[in-house]
Amino acid sequence: MSDVPATRIVPEPPAPRAPGEESLDVWGFSDSGFEVNARGEVAFRGRRYAISGKRIPSLLPWAEGILGLRLDPADRHVSGYPTALPPRVANEPLERALAERIAAERISFDPGVRLRHGHGHTQEDMWAVKYGRLPRVPDLVVWPLGEEEVRLVLELARAHGACVIPFGGGTNVTDALRCPEAERRTIVSLDLRRMNRVLWIDPRNHTAEIQAGALGTEIEEQLGRHGFTLGHEPDSIEHSTLGGWIATNASGMKKNRYGNIEDLVLSISAVTPAGTLARAAAPRESVGADPARWLIGSEGRLGIVTSVVTKVFPLPEARRFGSVLFRDFAAGFAFLRAVQRSGAAPASVRLMDNLQFQFGQALRPERQGLAALKGRLEKAFVTKLRGFEPERMVACTLLFEGGREEVEAQERSVYRLAARHGGMKAGGENGERGYQLTFAIAYIRDFMLEHWVLGESFETSVAWSEAEALCTNVKQRIWQEHGKRGLPGRPFVSCRVTQLYDTGVCIYFYFAFHYKGVEGASEVYAELERAARDEILRSGGSLSHHHGVGKLRQPFLPRVFSPTALAWRSALKAAVDPENVLGCGNG
Repeated sequence: MSDVPATRIVPEPPAPRAPGEESLDVWGFSDSGFEVNARGEVAFRGRRYAISGKRIPSLLPWAEGILGLRLDPADRHVSGYPTALPPRVANEPLERALAERIAAERISFDPGVRLRHGHGHTQEDMWAVKYGRLPRVPDLVVWPLGEEEVRLVLELARAHGACVIPFGGGTNVTDALRCPEAERRTIVSLDLRRMNRVLWIDPRNHTAEIQAGALGTEIEEQLGRHGFTLGHEPDSIEHSTLGGWIATNASGMKKNRYGNIEDLVLSISAVTPAGTLARAAAPRESVGADPARWLIGSEGRLGIVTSVVTKVFPLPEARRFGSVLFRDFAAGFAFLRAVQRSGAAPASVRLMDNLQFQFGQALRPERQGLAALKGRLEKAFVTKLRGFEPERMVACTLLFEGGREEVEAQERSVYRLAARHGGMKAGGENGERGYQLTFAIAYIRDFMLEHWVLGESFETSVAWSEAEALCTNVKQRIWQEHGKRGLPGRPFVSCRVTQLYDTGVCIYFYFAFHYKGVEGASEVYAELERAARDEILRSGGSLSHHHGVGKLRQPFLPRVFSPTALAWRSALKAAVDPENVLGCGNG
């Protein structure tokens, strides 16, 4: 960093996380999550979120009604974490060479550390580490401090017949971190989390260079001290890294204002088995195919991203939340299209279907006294006076960011369009609650798993003209597949529209079922998810919008790529990594 020009800002490093702050066996922070209290009600422990410390008495009764089954709070499928590990594949020459060049505290053979580096957060991953086993995990974990050490580890692995799998935040939901079961070489997990600095900020050009191991919250902390933001805010921002965003071609909730990750990236520095990729960033270039751009969406197959030069933006002058109720999904969807066509889309616009809306209401903390009275009056106003039907109505949450005049103009435009489509303003408080609930709701999958409910989310993008039919088709397919197998109760399947484009939308699906008494429940879930993915493709949707392919969706690649395109992908891998040193086996 001695070469950083004086006109650039060099931020102080981010505040370190305490050891054990992040959970190893469930999503999120160790001090946070859903639990059943002494009264048999659901509560959310911790202090990090608006829902923290609150009782949520409606959740289990509501879930019982949706699933059509009794959920006994005391009946738990107790986790057996940590699962037994397979034997470690030692490589003494490699281990000696690493020990000579890298400090001992940055090399680990610890079984718990190795286990965590062998999985992400698919339902299959969570099932395996709690109730099953992983047939293969990394044999050692290394934490590099910079690009030179990344290059060193790749060189040593190649020289000593080992393979390397990069690790960022470990949040992927595509089995991307699963080690290939047939891999006989020593597997090194290269954890980039100690490469978490914003190396510099250029306040004149609104650019920054950021190391690939920086978490989203660490990036925002460092940029925010100097009046800037990256603006990329995926649901996993607390736990996912910049390198992971590059590897999966990620998208964030505020895409409308700041763009997706590919829109933010100006240049990428990376280490590959064939050498280092790096060059200066420019606003735009016409230099033929840029090899560094091949790394976007490459999922650890081609190289290890070490740092990225990105755009950054001044912190917004104004930030306001909003929400709108619509009588049904069709009205809300027509509103979304009008918003996109208007050219005044807020930073974030998300439309929940009726079941998703009900779910959000069931997650409301208990209200007492005047707050409870206010809630009853609001419900009566909406349903009795305005005639919104509880079993059909939907909600749209909004986030406006930017200059004050810009935000005010967007609000006027958006609420005018909402009124034209029969929408009713539901207030900024509800909009903020819905937006912030995204981060806390991620904890519910692991909580429900212990209460015999197996669930997961998956996403797609689809043209405007096909979107509503796709939502209907996927829901119907899941109900059919659930019924064909004679599974207990009824499935939970809902969706929401999370991102808007000129040509279409991103749709998130949420699916769960009660699995007590179901043999091979995790594989049954996987079968149903594959059926849903088949229906998505049949209905005109994409294989993925931002989660990537990993190993979970590999069988569908021939349906989205021609044989020639698949051959090109294979040829590129063979050209840059003929010995398969980067042996993750993704994509």
